[in-house]
Amino acid sequence: MRAFFIALIFLAVFYLPVLAIEESAVDHLLALGVEEIIFSERGPGLDYRGNGVATPGHYYANFGYACVDPDFWFHCKDGSRLIKLNIKTGEHTIVLEDAKGAIRDPQVHYDGQKILFSYRKNGGHHYNLYEIGVDGTNLKQITSGPWDDIEPCYLPDGGIVFSSSRCKRYIACWMAPTAILYRCDIDGSNIRILSSNTVAENTPCVLSDGRVLYTRWEYVNRDPVVYHHLWTINADGSNQQIYFGNMHPRGVFIDAKPIYGTDRVVFIYSPSHGRPEHGGSIVTVTDNLGPDERSAIETILRGRDFRDPYPISKEVFLAAQGNKILCVEKDGKVSTLFDSSMMLHEPSPVRTRNRERVAPSRIDLTKDTATLILSDVYNGRNMSGIKRGAIKKLLIMEDLPKPVNFHGGGSQPIGHGVTTTLKRILGTVPVEADGSASFEVPPLRSIYFAVLDENDLSIKQMRSFVTLQPGETLSCVGCHEERTKAPLDRGQSKLLALSRAPSKIQPYKDVPEVMDFPRDVQPILDKHCIKCHNHKKRKGGLVLEGDRGPVYSQGFYSLILHWQVKDTTDNPVNRSGLQYGNDKPYACFSSASPLMKKIDGSHHGVKLNEHETRIIRLWLDTCTQYAGTYAAYGTGQVGGCWGNNKPMRVMDTDWSSTAPAEDAIKRRCGLCHGRELPKHITDTTGPLDHGDMLSWKRPMSRFSRHRIFNLTAPDKSLVLLSPLSKKSGGYAEGEPVKTQVMESLNIPPEPVKHPVIFENTDDVDYQKILTHVMAGRDKLNEIKRFDMPDFKPNHHYIREMKRYGVLPASFDLDKDSIDVYETDRKYWEMLWDFKSE
Repeated sequence: MRAFFIALIFLAVFYLPVLAIEESAVDHLLALGVEEIIFSERGPGLDYRGNGVATPGHYYANFGYACVDPDFWFHCKDGSRLIKLNIKTGEHTIVLEDAKGAIRDPQVHYDGQKILFSYRKNGGHHYNLYEIGVDGTNLKQITSGPWDDIEPCYLPDGGIVFSSSRCKRYIACWMAPTAILYRCDIDGSNIRILSSNTVAENTPCVLSDGRVLYTRWEYVNRDPVVYHHLWTINADGSNQQIYFGNMHPRGVFIDAKPIYGTDRVVFIYSPSHGRPEHGGSIVTVTDNLGPDERSAIETILRGRDFRDPYPISKEVFLAAQGNKILCVEKDGKVSTLFDSSMMLHEPSPVRTRNRERVAPSRIDLTKDTATLILSDVYNGRNMSGIKRGAIKKLLIMEDLPKPVNFHGGGSQPIGHGVTTTLKRILGTVPVEADGSASFEVPPLRSIYFAVLDENDLSIKQMRSFVTLQPGETLSCVGCHEERTKAPLDRGQSKLLALSRAPSKIQPYKDVPEVMDFPRDVQPILDKHCIKCHNHKKRKGGLVLEGDRGPVYSQGFYSLILHWQVKDTTDNPVNRSGLQYGNDKPYACFSSASPLMKKIDGSHHGVKLNEHETRIIRLWLDTCTQYAGTYAAYGTGQVGGCWGNNKPMRVMDTDWSSTAPAEDAIKRRCGLCHGRELPKHITDTTGPLDHGDMLSWKRPMSRFSRHRIFNLTAPDKSLVLLSPLSKKSGGYAEGEPVKTQVMESLNIPPEPVKHPVIFENTDDVDYQKILTHVMAGRDKLNEIKRFDMPDFKPNHHYIREMKRYGVLPASFDLDKDSIDVYETDRKYWEMLWDFKSE
């Protein structure tokens, strides 16, 4: 009897209709030639973990493991099916099932007989590409290896384009691995990277003209959470350009597909920073009005959890929502085609379709360079105010990918606000008198430019990047020119830059390619600045000594706090790190930074030599990064924020010195300062959103723990010197007052008179605070920071570098020495070798 009931259940689940499909939906689909559809059944990705429970989080984090915990896998739970549904009868059959694996991203071949998909097989942890017949026969594995190959799409030239973590890098502001665009032959051979992005690229599809449309997330020195828009490349990776959206922040434009017979594409508008598994509204857009015209967007179905739209016609779409497959009509009518107990994904029709146009290749893989031609650098967005002839050179820089990333939000200690990744200085090329330039660049690198004046100051620079393929020649009209405007008529005149061979980038021979503040900038401050800006004199209230705070040096934090650097379009106030780009000329970087005017001789006779000036200028133009190595991650930081950072931070809450110091600061300082003042080294000030460690928002405060605690010389800590009487070596004078001190976060700090709280250093509370800061010094000397002798990187950094083949498998962090700057370089050089997979 039991066997009989099991058989009935089996028939009900696998062969009987789940529900009656509305006839109008059936009629529409059948009339459009759709009799069967394919879709996958699987759970969501799981990249958040609280109280031991994994839950869905970021849209891009549904494969690989957490950098801080290689046992925490982000992929969905085991159990998945590839399902074929008969529209007319409502019956479904199982094409493929794996109770211990997961099946995702199915795409039907042009001939309607095969399905391409990503498959995490039989308890494994990595997705590879597979192909299977629509009848469930002839399962073939296409790619292999300990990487994740996802979101594949057939190409009209017979190849496959897909996203893959073979790029060996991590998301720049999360603990998840990155996947960017690759291609391969149909049998998995000739795997080749197409991109150089530091962060994610998703859901490639093919437009009718043969271009590949995909979602590109990027942020080069700008807001890291609001630029996830539509880009195109040719099938060989050439001709990279924006399709729609990169001028307007917010929203994730994803799962795009062309609506054949029209000039529009359909995609999911996933709100904010994106919803798990790409949930959002179903919208369409055309680029006929240019890549930035918001009126070109039309909403088909508004919501937060629709997914994977597939256009059957310009009026009818398939889509997924939760555990349902839907038929969506342009007038907003929705019909359920299939319902399940699990999430459903990626519906597509089983039918033949024409191949798209195959564009001729524009690349040459035997070449080690590519060529970029710029017609007129003065022709572009927000370029007014630059006089012709003012631009003399282009500064060529490179955004560098991360081999590891331990922080859930934030960029510390790479920088404090705006920058999240390291930048490499390649050099300069000339700009001709007519504004033209022609020059060689290294292929498959994330290149971006600054325009320089006669003094090599940055007038304006990109907050995006461009990638060229080997042997490609790419031309552009101007500096991010308006796409809807035609090039200026030059008559019979020829670009001056084309009257010669393309320029080769001229490197700076006396400047490190990757800036490191303690190594490269601090010695210049020591030589020229700290004789006035030290803990004793504090001219202007500014201390530029290199003593280490909980995360940064005193000098580094002070330069930003006192508005001496300018990497923002507005004032570098609290929360100013989220830049949107398209800056006005002379608004940012070296041409706008007050620090440059402090070193030309006009500031108390301080005049740097040519080499020192170049160091400061290029440090400003590479967005004022602090650490010059990614090995700085997960080490040498005392304090942090967010539970996601717990494995990587050192907190003082259980130190024996913490409670006495906290009590002393509350009693002696709290009456005036209240919540404004940190009570211990890993405490944060009240006004700062997310504490003081979400550094890409640039939380800034004169009371920040980064400023008031000195872990190199504890007795020089501002928290001790400010209330200590002058006669005892402090700054304080006058009687205490009972006035609440409120800080303005919108102006740089100015020197103030502080009343005497501690008459001398024998004060019991002074000693409690000093003892606590000394404990912080001892802890930092134990865990070590990247700029300290005998520094060793985090073991997760070592693990990933061994996995990539940069370090030998036998490397032992406890026994072997390591040069982290050289290790980083070897990692990048490995990525630059585009001729090997």
